[in-house]
Amino acid sequence: MPDTIQIDARTARILPWVVAIAFFMQTLDGTILNTALPSMAASLSTHPLQMQGVVIAYMLTVALLIPVSGWLADRFGIRQVFLAAIFVFTLGSLACAMSPTLDLLIASRVLQGIGGAILVPVGRLSILRAYPRDQLVRILSFITIPGLLGPLVGPTLGGFLVNYASWHWIFLINLPVGILGVICALRYMPNIPRAGALNPFDKFGFLFFSTFMLTLTIALEGIGEHSTAYTKLVLLLVTGFVSLAVYCFYARRSENPLFSPDLFRVRNFSVGIAGNLFARLGTGAMPFLTPLLLQVSLGFTPLKAGMTMIPMTLGAMIAKSVVTPLVNHLGYRLLLSINTVFLGIMIAGFSLISKEMPYPVILLIFTVFGMINSMQFSAMNTITLLDLSDEQASSGNSLLSVIMQLSMSMGVAIAAAILGEFSGIRSFSATGDLASAFRSTYLCLGFMAILSALIFYHVTPSAGKKGTKKNVYQQEKKMEH
Repeated sequence: MPDTIQIDARTARILPWVVAIAFFMQTLDGTILNTALPSMAASLSTHPLQMQGVVIAYMLTVALLIPVSGWLADRFGIRQVFLAAIFVFTLGSLACAMSPTLDLLIASRVLQGIGGAILVPVGRLSILRAYPRDQLVRILSFITIPGLLGPLVGPTLGGFLVNYASWHWIFLINLPVGILGVICALRYMPNIPRAGALNPFDKFGFLFFSTFMLTLTIALEGIGEHSTAYTKLVLLLVTGFVSLAVYCFYARRSENPLFSPDLFRVRNFSVGIAGNLFARLGTGAMPFLTPLLLQVSLGFTPLKAGMTMIPMTLGAMIAKSVVTPLVNHLGYRLLLSINTVFLGIMIAGFSLISKEMPYPVILLIFTVFGMINSMQFSAMNTITLLDLSDEQASSGNSLLSVIMQLSMSMGVAIAAAILGEFSGIRSFSATGDLASAFRSTYLCLGFMAILSALIFYHVTPSAGKKGTKKNVYQQEKKMEH
């Protein structure tokens, strides 16, 4: 860890609040949009089942730019980059609210994603360099509280705004928060110098890896929208996998690769990355798919759909307290193998939700899914970093963040493709058996999640069990650092 800088007492008190504002903006935006998709689709003369591009554009942009954020902060200064990120995010929010067409909205989401991708990692970096090590756990825990509140209030707030105002306000509310963030950052964000020499950025590695992510996601989205010719889809997929192969070949010979190939010599890291990629294909689609189920298929209002999502977040919070005891007792291998199967079963269980199902039972399904999903994320994330050295932790955590965003954007694209195929939706005026299409989609996503349990069987058998040197709590602190 680099030496910390000296900051005055007032800045020391207020800086965590400045970073917390940025965290809240980013996490709120990730959840507030989903309940508004049907209303946005009607306003933009698009079918609700063809709105995945609005979600994917943001997630994919974040995935692409995460590896760049740290280098930008070192090159131009944390304060300057943080300010620019808030400004770009706020400007992107305004552009989203003013977008008259779907294409312009997607382009505005890309602009918003540029700011969102840089906000969180650079904000966290400012904390790491401004405070001594013995204060980090307390301060990092404080600034992550808004990150927990965002998913809790996002769906309900989005539904409320759509019900009583218009979908434009889910973006406009970012403006006063963004302006406040800029003012506070100008006043209280210290000008933190770079620690040591600036390492060269791996431009070619970034180009190859980004091409892989971009072409693969665009191909999957094209399948979902039925808007891309078969030949172009094949070309996109081939380009993507060739780019990945070229990156792997290039990284082995590069002095400062974007992500070191040595990371994959660590068994649990390789298993964790593969598990995160495939297990999140199903879970990453749920925040996009479920509000559509509630509104398009069950006829819920946006507000009721948003309130119905609250138990999912509450269940996730409750489950945080039981992950460590379960890992200590079962170990990561057994816990992840069992929990992934249950996760797939719960995703498939959403196929049972119908207009005839009692509302309390629906809430129970949401709560149980939130608990299992939370345990899955905590265990998957920590096993991935379990055996990395301190020198590998930063690069490994960056790659894990990229894979998480990539798999969620791919999950949305895959879910939209499956849903579109089963529903037969091709245009705004088209109709289909939506209830049956949603059931089939959830069953497919659940089956995909269950299959990913086979990956976690390759985790080191003793990893995480009580008596070993490393546990889930220690690894969560490594992720924060």
